[in-house]
Amino acid sequence: MADWIIWFVAAGIVVVMEMFTGTFYLLMIGIGLAAAGLAALTGAGSALQFIIAAVVGVIATFALRHSKLGRFNKTEASRDPNVNLDIGQTITIEEWRTSEGSRSVARVMYRGAMWDVELAQGAAARPGPFVIREIRGSRLIVSNA
Repeated sequence: MADWIIWFVAAGIVVVMEMFTGTFYLLMIGIGLAAAGLAALTGAGSALQFIIAAVVGVIATFALRHSKLGRFNKTEASRDPNVNLDIGQTITIEEWRTSEGSRSVARVMYRGAMWDVELAQGAAARPGPFVIREIRGSRLIVSNA
Protein backbone atom coordinates (compact mmCIF):
# COMPACT_ATOMS: atom_id res chain seq x y z
CA MET A 1 0.00 0.00 0.00
CA ALA A 2 1.32 3.45 -0.86
CA ASP A 3 2.53 5.76 1.92
CA TRP A 4 0.10 8.53 1.05
CA ILE A 5 -2.89 6.19 1.44
CA ILE A 6 -1.72 5.19 4.92
CA TRP A 7 -1.33 8.84 5.94
CA PHE A 8 -4.80 9.81 4.69
CA VAL A 9 -6.45 6.77 6.29
CA ALA A 10 -4.73 7.62 9.60
CA ALA A 11 -5.90 11.24 9.25
CA GLY A 12 -9.46 10.04 8.62
CA ILE A 13 -9.39 7.78 11.67
CA VAL A 14 -8.09 10.59 13.89
CA VAL A 15 -10.76 12.99 12.58
CA VAL A 16 -13.49 10.43 13.34
CA MET A 17 -12.05 9.96 16.85
CA GLU A 18 -12.14 13.73 17.29
CA MET A 19 -15.88 13.73 16.67
CA PHE A 20 -16.33 11.57 19.76
CA THR A 21 -14.24 13.79 22.03
CA GLY A 22 -15.61 17.22 21.14
CA THR A 23 -12.21 18.93 21.24
CA PHE A 24 -10.37 20.25 18.22
CA TYR A 25 -6.96 18.93 19.24
CA LEU A 26 -7.29 15.59 17.43
CA LEU A 27 -8.40 17.55 14.37
CA MET A 28 -5.12 19.46 14.50
CA ILE A 29 -3.20 16.17 14.62
CA GLY A 30 -5.30 14.99 11.67
CA ILE A 31 -4.21 18.08 9.75
CA GLY A 32 -0.60 17.13 10.45
CA LEU A 33 -1.24 13.59 9.19
CA ALA A 34 -2.91 14.94 6.05
CA ALA A 35 0.10 17.22 5.46
CA ALA A 36 2.35 14.15 5.67
CA GLY A 37 0.07 12.47 3.13
CA LEU A 38 0.53 15.41 0.77
CA ALA A 39 4.28 15.19 1.28
CA ALA A 40 4.12 11.48 0.42
CA LEU A 41 2.20 12.32 -2.76
CA THR A 42 4.99 14.68 -3.83
CA GLY A 43 7.57 11.92 -3.32
CA ALA A 44 9.15 12.95 -0.02
CA GLY A 45 11.04 10.30 1.93
CA SER A 46 9.62 8.56 5.01
CA ALA A 47 11.73 10.54 7.47
CA LEU A 48 10.60 13.84 5.94
CA GLN A 49 6.96 12.68 6.04
CA PHE A 50 7.18 12.00 9.77
CA ILE A 51 8.88 15.35 10.39
CA ILE A 52 6.19 17.17 8.39
CA ALA A 53 3.42 15.35 10.30
CA ALA A 54 4.99 16.26 13.64
CA VAL A 55 5.78 19.88 12.80
CA VAL A 56 2.39 20.65 11.21
CA GLY A 57 0.56 18.87 14.06
CA VAL A 58 2.46 20.79 16.73
CA ILE A 59 2.04 24.15 14.98
CA ALA A 60 -1.68 23.55 14.42
CA THR A 61 -2.16 22.49 18.05
CA PHE A 62 -0.19 25.51 19.30
CA ALA A 63 -2.26 27.83 17.08
CA LEU A 64 -5.49 26.29 18.37
CA ARG A 65 -4.38 26.60 21.99
CA HIS A 66 -3.67 30.30 21.54
CA SER A 67 -6.86 31.02 19.60
CA LYS A 68 -10.28 31.90 20.98
CA LEU A 69 -11.46 28.28 20.52
CA GLY A 70 -8.66 26.87 22.66
CA ARG A 71 -9.32 29.03 25.71
CA PHE A 72 -11.45 27.76 28.55
CA ASN A 73 -14.02 29.92 30.26
CA LYS A 74 -12.82 30.21 33.85
CA THR A 75 -16.07 31.41 35.42
CA GLU A 76 -16.73 30.05 38.89
CA ALA A 77 -19.80 27.82 39.10
CA SER A 78 -21.16 29.92 41.97
CA ARG A 79 -21.36 32.94 39.61
CA ASP A 80 -22.21 31.22 36.33
CA PRO A 81 -25.88 31.55 35.26
CA ASN A 82 -25.41 28.57 32.94
CA VAL A 83 -24.74 26.35 35.97
CA ASN A 84 -27.13 27.91 38.49
CA LEU A 85 -30.36 29.32 37.07
CA ASP A 86 -31.01 31.40 40.21
CA ILE A 87 -28.25 33.83 39.24
CA GLY A 88 -29.79 36.89 37.66
CA GLN A 89 -33.18 36.40 39.36
CA THR A 90 -34.74 39.29 41.27
CA ILE A 91 -35.74 39.20 44.94
CA THR A 92 -37.24 41.87 47.17
CA ILE A 93 -35.66 42.63 50.53
CA GLU A 94 -37.67 44.59 53.09
CA GLU A 95 -35.08 45.05 55.86
CA TRP A 96 -31.30 44.82 56.23
CA ARG A 97 -29.32 44.05 59.41
CA THR A 98 -25.66 44.70 60.17
CA SER A 99 -23.75 41.62 61.30
CA GLU A 100 -20.24 41.21 62.69
CA GLY A 101 -17.68 42.91 60.51
CA SER A 102 -20.22 45.56 59.43
CA ARG A 103 -21.63 43.34 56.68
CA SER A 104 -25.20 43.89 55.62
CA VAL A 105 -27.28 40.72 55.82
CA ALA A 106 -30.97 39.84 55.55
CA ARG A 107 -33.36 36.88 55.51
CA VAL A 108 -35.72 36.47 52.58
CA MET A 109 -38.25 33.92 51.34
CA TYR A 110 -37.07 32.64 47.95
CA ARG A 111 -38.41 29.57 46.13
CA GLY A 112 -40.43 28.51 49.17
CA ALA A 113 -37.55 28.58 51.65
CA MET A 114 -35.82 31.10 53.87
CA TRP A 115 -32.40 32.15 52.58
CA ASP A 116 -29.61 34.18 54.13
CA VAL A 117 -28.76 37.15 51.94
CA GLU A 118 -25.52 39.07 51.88
CA LEU A 119 -24.85 42.34 50.12
CA ALA A 120 -22.23 42.29 47.36
CA GLN A 121 -19.29 44.71 47.31
CA GLY A 122 -20.33 48.18 46.20
CA ALA A 123 -24.09 47.66 46.61
CA ALA A 124 -26.26 49.87 48.83
CA ALA A 125 -28.23 48.32 51.72
CA ARG A 126 -31.70 49.77 51.23
CA PRO A 127 -35.10 48.09 50.99
CA GLY A 128 -36.24 47.13 47.51
CA PRO A 129 -35.47 44.81 44.61
CA PHE A 130 -32.09 43.08 44.32
CA VAL A 131 -30.50 40.79 41.75
CA ILE A 132 -28.82 37.52 42.77
CA ARG A 133 -25.17 37.68 41.62
CA GLU A 134 -23.69 34.62 43.34
CA ILE A 135 -24.66 31.69 45.56
CA ARG A 136 -22.30 30.53 48.30
CA GLY A 137 -23.76 27.47 49.97
CA SER A 138 -27.15 28.58 51.32
CA ARG A 139 -26.31 32.28 51.10
CA LEU A 140 -27.43 34.54 48.27
CA ILE A 141 -25.03 37.34 47.31
CA VAL A 142 -27.07 40.20 45.86
CA SER A 143 -26.60 43.64 44.36
CA ASN A 144 -28.99 46.48 43.64
CA ALA A 145 -31.37 45.93 40.75
